[in-house]
Amino acid sequence: MNAMRKDADAIVNASLAAVLPDEAVARALKDFKPEGGKLILVSAGKAAWQMAAAAVKTIGHVDAGIVVTKYDHVMGEIPGVTCYEAGHPVPDENSFNATAKALEAVSGLSEKDTVLFLLSGGGSALFEQPLVPGEELQDITRQLLACGADIVEMNTIRKRLSAVKGGRFAERCLPAKVFSIVLSDILGDPLDMIASGPAYPDASTSAQALAIAEKYSLRLSDEAKALLGKETPKELTNVTTLITGSVRELCAAAAKKCEELGYEPVMLTDLLSCEAREAGSFLGTILKTHAGSGRSLAYIAGGETVVHLTGKGLGGRNQELALAAAPHIAGLPSACVFSVGSDGTDGPTDAAGGYVDGASCAALANKGLDVAAVLKDNDAYHALKAVDGLIMTGPTGTNVNDVAVALIKA
Repeated sequence: MNAMRKDADAIVNASLAAVLPDEAVARALKDFKPEGGKLILVSAGKAAWQMAAAAVKTIGHVDAGIVVTKYDHVMGEIPGVTCYEAGHPVPDENSFNATAKALEAVSGLSEKDTVLFLLSGGGSALFEQPLVPGEELQDITRQLLACGADIVEMNTIRKRLSAVKGGRFAERCLPAKVFSIVLSDILGDPLDMIASGPAYPDASTSAQALAIAEKYSLRLSDEAKALLGKETPKELTNVTTLITGSVRELCAAAAKKCEELGYEPVMLTDLLSCEAREAGSFLGTILKTHAGSGRSLAYIAGGETVVHLTGKGLGGRNQELALAAAPHIAGLPSACVFSVGSDGTDGPTDAAGGYVDGASCAALANKGLDVAAVLKDNDAYHALKAVDGLIMTGPTGTNVNDVAVALIKA
């Protein structure tokens, strides 16, 4: 089993290295030429620090800059830039205060000035100026996280409760121009949904937002309900947007490394969108079907799963996916399933994801742990930790969804 874990770690490391934002940001800025006025940098999201550092290194200087990223994601000073850390996946007072600083930085600009806006996943929580009381926004965010709403549904709601989402940040920058570089963390790369689209026209409608609120029986104040009924900006004239980095690149890098290690890679999808435990069960059953085929195979699935909270344990969608695969590969001598979030933090934990192999179920049983009971309590973190099944990378500086891999060795 140690050999399988070694292969898994090599695939994780190679995949993450391929989607780090440094080269992507430099490439996007290759033809960037501000018109001679002020250059203000605003970077928001889990990859905000890394993107901002790459941008300043490429450009040489900025007149002012603000970074808003997740706690423990600032990795040092950036010349001319003030860095803030804030709450994710639920916004907190630091989110609101840092966003206020960003809005101050872009206020009073002229048409000759440029705002370089660097955006990555996680920006919906980190970059926020709520139109409802902060406590209510936090409560609505928690409701959305717990009910199983997907990221598009969540952002359709959050846009309408915010003074910066759904294109409103770009409006606040007027008459300055906005050059936006986006690291995609949403399947299909919908620019109006990534971090709730602060600098992109909103394609969603108030009717859709109201329907989502009804679908999940969200508890909303009258003020919040009224905001859901108001439309967001549908046209922006001051924004140029480039998208860089995606889950497709993450999966391609995983497939390449699998091949180098002697596996035949099979790309299942880069649009995975279902319950985490269902995805794990599916990958586990695939390995069970192909055990004994005499071939070394690697099945790759990229995307973003969801978790319905039924317990009070600790975990994340990647850990839950991996744990759910364990019963299906129990006893298989050369099989493993692992899943990681490219940002290096899976849910509210310090793990990037989880790993299980054919011996994991027996190891869990020896610790008095039952997979079904653990999943019911959403406590994958502690179960995997007990059997050395956590994948720890630390914050990576990027965020392009997740990749799950199922390996079986001949």
